[in-house]
Amino acid sequence: MTNPKPLTPPTTPTPSNPRRMTEVTGAEALWLLEGAAQGRLVHARREQTLVRPAVHVMEYGRLVVRAPVQADVLSGRPALTYHADEIGTGAGGGWSVTVTGPAEPVGDAEAAHYRRTLPGWTYGPHDTLLRITPQSVTGYRLGTAAAR
Repeated sequence: MTNPKPLTPPTTPTPSNPRRMTEVTGAEALWLLEGAAQGRLVHARREQTLVRPAVHVMEYGRLVVRAPVQADVLSGRPALTYHADEIGTGAGGGWSVTVTGPAEPVGDAEAAHYRRTLPGWTYGPHDTLLRITPQSVTGYRLGTAAAR
């Protein structure tokens, strides 16, 4: 699914027209996220922060994510972070959204559906489906002052 509203075309940044980041509401950030299909799952493993490509879908206010990580990514974690963005080249117009919240594995009854509808990169023990309930949502529109 793509966003129904196109982003304003960016203008080239100059010293008098610099790049800007404008914070958006949580509702707008989730709307932007809903219009994207891919992002990155961010988590710690063995005291190292890992970022893995992922695909997602928003359903009933929660984020269903399919990522090439081991299923134990949920072990002992109060929350996981997911990030998606759409940043244009040149002037760098676009948006960036980060969601953090408690995560749970997708149950077996639903897993077959999501494995059919969300394309994955790997199969087997490194193919994980999880559901994140957004508790912290931050989002920014990117562009130049003239693009506002």
